[in-house]
Amino acid sequence: MTSWPAGLRDHAELDSTNDEARRLAQAGESGPLWITAARQTAGRGRRGRQWQSAEGNLAATLLIRPARPKAEWAQLSFVAAIAVADMTAPMAPSATIAVKWPNDVLAEGRKLAGILLETAGEALAIGIGVNLNAHPSDTEFPAISLAALGAKLPSPEGAMALLAPGFAGWYDQWESAGFAPIRDAWLARAAGLGQRIRARLADTERVGVFEGIDAQGALLLNEGSRTRAIAAGEVFFG
Repeated sequence: MTSWPAGLRDHAELDSTNDEARRLAQAGESGPLWITAARQTAGRGRRGRQWQSAEGNLAATLLIRPARPKAEWAQLSFVAAIAVADMTAPMAPSATIAVKWPNDVLAEGRKLAGILLETAGEALAIGIGVNLNAHPSDTEFPAISLAALGAKLPSPEGAMALLAPGFAGWYDQWESAGFAPIRDAWLARAAGLGQRIRARLADTERVGVFEGIDAQGALLLNEGSRTRAIAAGEVFFG
C-alpha cells in the first residue's frame, strides 16, 4: 500500500470522487490513489441515493487494485469503516463511535460517515464521506456531524492525513491475513450487536436479533427458528 502522502489528487470540485476514480481507471490508472474533492456536485450513496457534500466535510475515494480475489473485495467496506471509526473516535472522545452493517459509521447512534464500493474496470473505488462540519437533517436514518458533537474539527486535509495511513494499516492486515482479523475488529465496534433489528432487503423486511457477521461479511439475523445470513440490505435499530 502506498503510504501517505504519496498517491493523492485533490480537487476543488468534482461530480463525485467515485466517478473520477472510474474515469481514471478507464484511462489505465489502478492506484493505489486517493482522490478528494472540496465539493461534489453529484455525490451519491448506496442504491443511488444523493450524498450531500457540505463544505468542510470529507469526500474521498481510494482507487486500488486489491491483490486478493474479486469475490473478497466487498470486505474492504469493513476495512474502511474501521479506519473511519479509528480516525473520528479521538476527535469526539465523549461520543460513542460505532460501525453499522454494512457500510456506515455512527456517532451517538446517528450516521457520521458512509462508504460506497464500486468496481472501476479491473480496480475498485472505495468512496468515503465523513460529516465533519455539517450533516443533512432530512435523511431516513438520522445523521450527525463532528461539529454537532462539539468536536475539535480537523480540516478535510487533516482528516485525510489520519485516514489514509489508518486505512493502509488495516488493508495490510486484510491483504496478508484475510478477513478474520478485520471481522474481529469490526465486531468489537459494532452497533446493535445482540439487539433486535429490522433488516430491509430488496423485496421484504426481516426482524430478528443481530448475532454478528459471518466469514464473508454477511449479517447473521436470528429469527428464532433459524439464523439467516443476509448478504445485502439495510439495518434499522429498535
